[in-house]
Amino acid sequence: MPGTLFIVSTPIGNLGDVTHRAVEVLGTVAAVLAEDTRHSRRLLDAYGIRTPTLAHHEHNEARTTPELVARLAAGDSLALITDAGTPLLSDPGARLVRAAIDAGITVSPVPGASALLAALVAGGLDATRFTFFGFLPRKGRERAELVAEIAAARHTAVLYEAPGRVADTLGDLAAAAGGDRPAAVARELTKAFEEIRRGTLSELATYYGDNGPRGEVVLLVGGGAGAPAPDERTVHERASALHASGATPRDVARALAAEFGIGRNEAYRIAQAATDHA
Repeated sequence: MPGTLFIVSTPIGNLGDVTHRAVEVLGTVAAVLAEDTRHSRRLLDAYGIRTPTLAHHEHNEARTTPELVARLAAGDSLALITDAGTPLLSDPGARLVRAAIDAGITVSPVPGASALLAALVAGGLDATRFTFFGFLPRKGRERAELVAEIAAARHTAVLYEAPGRVADTLGDLAAAAGGDRPAAVARELTKAFEEIRRGTLSELATYYGDNGPRGEVVLLVGGGAGAPAPDERTVHERASALHASGATPRDVARALAAEFGIGRNEAYRIAQAATDHA
């Protein structure tokens, strides 16, 4: 019989957040697949888990995945973990999961801690519907397109960001979505210096521009009202702001249509006008 690939969530800071089932699974599988085996050994040692660990990360997953699938097919059960939280969410592992599924291997989740969900439930923004964007690209067209998409969203957006880029990202979002859009910054969740700061995008951009954050950071951006523009001037101003953030005319038009409910052709005309007058 083939083994099972367990996708095991681990604590994002406080080691007490590991589940009983996670400890049981990690202690009984043939091997634990970890991003950084030295980092993960701290958790395993804390719970007396002596299971061998194997490195499985973005730099070697293409090479190691066939070998791991072969072990699973031969009967070994394996546990995939990440340095913190739930695997595959802005972490490696998707290639192995897909390969295991294609080979007919059972893939079983072992739920637990997640920085994404921890920030969402404590951030104070609407959690009934949300979109997770992971880490935004540092620059370029793809970043501009995603910023425009977040600005146009009518529901909460959640993203990860490196501490040194928090202020710049908040500033870009404020320029595209409006500085008064509600937001929250959650950092060092479950750790000794946990902090969740709430405010508008402009307020938070200013604060973190003066007080650079440390540790792991999750950004939350509230959704826009999505109401039609009261007049054409408002739509043109929004188009200019989106263009200034680096969005293409096509993405500006898409954002305008989503936010103000205007027709596609009209949205593109305004987007093109913003480009021509820039």
